[in-house]
Amino acid sequence: MTHLWVRAEQRPNEERVGLTPEGAAELVRTGIRVTVERSSVRAIPLEGYVDAGCEIAAENSWPQAPADAIIFGLKELPEDGTPLTHRHIMFGHAYKGQPAGRVLLQRFKAGGGTLYDLEYLVDETGRRVAAFGYWAGYAGAAVSLKCWAAQQRAGIAGPVHKVASKEALLQELAADLAGLGRPRAIIIGALGRVGTGAADLCDAMGVPVTKWDMAETAHGGPFPEVLQHEIFLNCILARPGCPVFVPASAKTAPRKLTVIGDIACDPTSDFSPIKVYDRATDWAAPALRVHDAPPLDVMAIDNLPSLMPVESSQDYAAQLLPSLLTLTDLDKGVWGRAKAEFDRHIATI
Repeated sequence: MTHLWVRAEQRPNEERVGLTPEGAAELVRTGIRVTVERSSVRAIPLEGYVDAGCEIAAENSWPQAPADAIIFGLKELPEDGTPLTHRHIMFGHAYKGQPAGRVLLQRFKAGGGTLYDLEYLVDETGRRVAAFGYWAGYAGAAVSLKCWAAQQRAGIAGPVHKVASKEALLQELAADLAGLGRPRAIIIGALGRVGTGAADLCDAMGVPVTKWDMAETAHGGPFPEVLQHEIFLNCILARPGCPVFVPASAKTAPRKLTVIGDIACDPTSDFSPIKVYDRATDWAAPALRVHDAPPLDVMAIDNLPSLMPVESSQDYAAQLLPSLLTLTDLDKGVWGRAKAEFDRHIATI
């Protein structure tokens, strides 16, 4: 029997989950065994999983799960160097030259386990079958506007926190922007899920937006227009051939740009299109100031949908469920393609 083990998230400020109780009930009905760990932080209560027929395990007990269990989580595992023996479904961030990613692959090679990277679950056309992109874009644009508002008051953005709903976020942001005008924003990747979410947030707050996608960036740069907007929202994933949108020289170049929201957030990748910073930011300090006069702040939080954990979990889980229902045959479809991607990269270790 196929056994899916939903682990508790161990990363700070991570309350999302990739399977709702409704989805778990559907898996159980099809004959898939589902174990859900207790969690002190998960946004969706445990009771729903109990009612769905799931087995319940202790929080963070996945290392002792049966050898044939498929461990399902979203964000990073603890970086303790232990070999990974199970099959894992998660966002590995391991295939784009990231130093931590190589260490993760070494752990899989040492333990004989397998990574089914959620970022590489794709259909026959290469399109991802599930993504948090819309909510990443929505929350990322909101935090970027918070950074801009703090600058207008001669400060730097303070801590951010989860919100109960989209409406609550909009109310909070309206208070941040009270008495201020509106900046101009440029979104690159505006036609994708992330860019759509970012544009919707900007529209809701009355922020004028220039929307760029592949047609506008096909010439490969440079892109001086980016520097003529107060806010730049990057919604393009780093990948080979990605042009540079903001070179290192932008720090001291004449510019109106004062906030970069790197919503795609892959600063340690060799292919990052933003060259003015080298590390992610976090909830406690969402803005990294990379230049003082005039200011240039980078917002690069890499778990933005966690700011809206219930809505983003429900949306993502609904997208992913059809693929989870095919876990009984890991050699085909999205799982077979993800395994081939893993095998290709593990061969380089």
